[in-house]
Amino acid sequence: MFEGVVIIALYFAVILGGHPFVVAILRGFRIPFGDEGLERAGRIIGYLERFIVLTFLLQGQYSAIALIFTGKSILRFRSLGRAEYYLVGTLAGFSWAILWGVLACLIREMIV
Repeated sequence: MFEGVVIIALYFAVILGGHPFVVAILRGFRIPFGDEGLERAGRIIGYLERFIVLTFLLQGQYSAIALIFTGKSILRFRSLGRAEYYLVGTLAGFSWAILWGVLACLIREMIV
């Protein structure tokens, strides 16, 4: 029961807490945005990717995380003008999820 509550809290911390973390990192970059893409799509994509990264970490599927990064890279290939901005945001989101995933694994080892 306790482990389930911890896992649910962990998902909330990773998914929702990751957005302010990534925004804070990207705040130093000035990128002009056009009218392309869906409104707030980056935020939703970030939520989903952090959810998937954390799930893969908790399941011990570390190499599967590369699939997310590769898929995003292929889809974003045409917007090379913002490549650094995209890369910093993606790596910040991954770092946030990995940090919490590693902490969860350490806590799980201490409990078991």
